[in-house]
Amino acid sequence: MDIGNRLELFVDHFLIERLHGTRLVLHHPRPTEDVYPLDRPWEGRYCGYFTIIDDAGTFRMYYRGHPVDARDGSATESTCYAESADGIHWIKPNLGLFEVYGTRDNNAILNGFEPLSHNFAPFLDTRPGVPAGERFKAVGGVAETGLIPFVSADGIHWRKLLDEPILTGGAFDSHNLAFWAEHEGCYACYFRTWSEGQFKGIRTISRATSPDFLNWTDPEPMSFGDTPMEELYTNQTTPYFRAPHIYIAIAARFMPGRKVVSDADFAELGGEGHYGQDCSDAVLLTSRGGTRYDRTFMEAFVRPGIGLRNWTSRTNYPAHGIIPTGDSEMSFYITREYGQPTVHLQRLALRLDGFASVNAPYTGGEMRTKPFTFAGAQLAINYSTSAAGDVRVEVQDESGAPVPGFALADADEIVGDEVERVATWQGNADVRALAGTPIRLRFVMKDADLYSIRFR
Repeated sequence: MDIGNRLELFVDHFLIERLHGTRLVLHHPRPTEDVYPLDRPWEGRYCGYFTIIDDAGTFRMYYRGHPVDARDGSATESTCYAESADGIHWIKPNLGLFEVYGTRDNNAILNGFEPLSHNFAPFLDTRPGVPAGERFKAVGGVAETGLIPFVSADGIHWRKLLDEPILTGGAFDSHNLAFWAEHEGCYACYFRTWSEGQFKGIRTISRATSPDFLNWTDPEPMSFGDTPMEELYTNQTTPYFRAPHIYIAIAARFMPGRKVVSDADFAELGGEGHYGQDCSDAVLLTSRGGTRYDRTFMEAFVRPGIGLRNWTSRTNYPAHGIIPTGDSEMSFYITREYGQPTVHLQRLALRLDGFASVNAPYTGGEMRTKPFTFAGAQLAINYSTSAAGDVRVEVQDESGAPVPGFALADADEIVGDEVERVATWQGNADVRALAGTPIRLRFVMKDADLYSIRFR
């Protein structure tokens, strides 16, 4: 296979042929600030379906304002907007576009479009040649309406592209996510379906594609390899911003009927209705296009955490979107304490590419890749070692024999913790002579993690 100069993450076995004394491990994000209270009269305890977009360094947030427990798509729902320069400090602008709950001093960008505000999901269209007036696109709707398309020039002022749905055949009762899939050369949309159809069985995910955002294929169910199916309430599939050919899905895993909080404790938390009967966490799925998710990791990516507040129903649902928030850090967001007066959005942080890694213990181990070709002059790695650990890289030919000058004995020891470190062999980093030729890489590691590689 040809990886060119793409960044390749070790979130699956795509590049890996053999692990000897090493293993793929899932990393867990670090909870940081509670960045966004939902305390305006038009927001409230049932806010949800958050989307975060990086628009050239301006971060734009979209979500459902929903202060009362009403039917999906009711007139009590609006679509709200916020923005940030750093992903930490968010501003709710008074846009004055719609009167909501008796005032125009609000941050609503849609109101009176029920049921389309129930799960309105925007994206920044990166397709080459997209008209300026359609730079932002969105879908919204429920099963009865299908998904209705919207477009916007600035992400704030929206208009319907069509009055008719572009997609039908889904349940559409949670977040329905579309984006331009550069790697596949089409638009892709991921949305809720049920394993037995007609709201029967368990909640799962289907996908449809389109060359033009208007004409879509019939929905196809996503597969999960040989892993057991689980209830996935939202999928949050998105092209990873550093490697858009890899789709990262931080999905809400729903456990219906798994009651952790007693009725008395739920009432003390300020909860109401049936939102104390279930619990949820978040899991990591990946895809490289098509109708297959990889579930290398079945364990939770984000656990509910200490205390009872996040062990109630439909909390811990991740927002759609992963953004850079530092030179070596990225962030995503999660709804905490859903259905309670204290509902808010929390930021979680990871190192760049740090969803998972090839991990070697103190006793050491190796990982060898499958054969591939590349383009570039240097090999850069994202890695971390202990003070006692190290990483060394051997370049092999297609048969597994060391390439002269790039054998393990020539490899310079790599020690430290860097997002981008160039590998060298006796001080030489130049691998241009090997570009276009099938090679393998052999990583010999001790007390270390390898997150990603890229030829550049």
